Amino acid sequence: MDLKAETSEFLASRRARITPDKAGLPAYGGNRRVPGLRREEVAMLAGVSVDYYTRLERGNLRGVSESVLEALADALQLDEAERAHLFDLARSVNASGAARSRARRATRATVRPVVQRILDSMTSAPAVVRNGRLDVLGTNLLGRALYSPMYDSPEYIGKRPLNTARFHFLDPTASQSFWGDRAAKIAHDAVAILRSEAGRNPHDRDLIELVGELSTRSEEFRRMWASHDVHLHRTGTKVFHHPVVGRLELDFEALELPSDPGLQLNVYTAVPGSPSEEGLTLLATWAATTLVPRESERDSAQAAEPRKAN
Repeated sequence: MDLKAETSEFLASRRARITPDKAGLPAYGGNRRVPGLRREEVAMLAGVSVDYYTRLERGNLRGVSESVLEALADALQLDEAERAHLFDLARSVNASGAARSRARRATRATVRPVVQRILDSMTSAPAVVRNGRLDVLGTNLLGRALYSPMYDSPEYIGKRPLNTARFHFLDPTASQSFWGDRAAKIAHDAVAILRSEAGRNPHDRDLIELVGELSTRSEEFRRMWASHDVHLHRTGTKVFHHPVVGRLELDFEALELPSDPGLQLNVYTAVPGSPSEEGLTLLATWAATTLVPRESERDSAQAAEPRKAN
């Protein structure tokens, strides 16, 4: 990805949304040619020269200090996710050539056996492990059941990790049915998560290919991607409209895996005694009677395939 363009467009988009009134500045003159703050106003708020801020907004973060980044984040009133994104962009710009090469050569992450055992030990709560590209790398049985509409989508490519962004944007009918009236927010959050990942790992080939595919095939994705919004996915509530058990309102926590940088464990739970808790119980029964036999049949079929001669 073009880091210079990414940085320039991100800073310009954040500047455009802040009015002088919001920044506590007098709005001199009735005719403003820009929707938000002028560059000189941001420079003044950040305590840097206009020329220096202009250089930053043109995408040149090379050698910029943390104190300047902090001042710039304050001037642009960046939230936690946006502030982290600005620092990630600066780190990426200043990374060595060796670091960039390692990022380009990085192989797709996998779930370690011990992590899979932890997943499998969680029998009453859906749980999945994903990376920053929104690839689902591992699930427990209930997590697989919860995400079954995504696995059943024609956009799911077997023998590759399920990617939830591909489901959101390339199978819009199924996505709308699964997410209901929150589909637009879920889609926006997915794009914002990918934007955050692009700041952390702009040379990730798989991420570049994914963004390219989604941009080519989905006008909605292109529009959301151009907004440069970023998002931290840590905790919240999601509502699923599951084809087997109906509406499920589940709280989630996203837990980072320190030994597996870039991976996080997402666990969903229902309020005790709620209809959604009853729905999870039904989903577990369905998974045990439907998914387990299906997976066993698939494994048996694969084992029965004749081996190719060397």
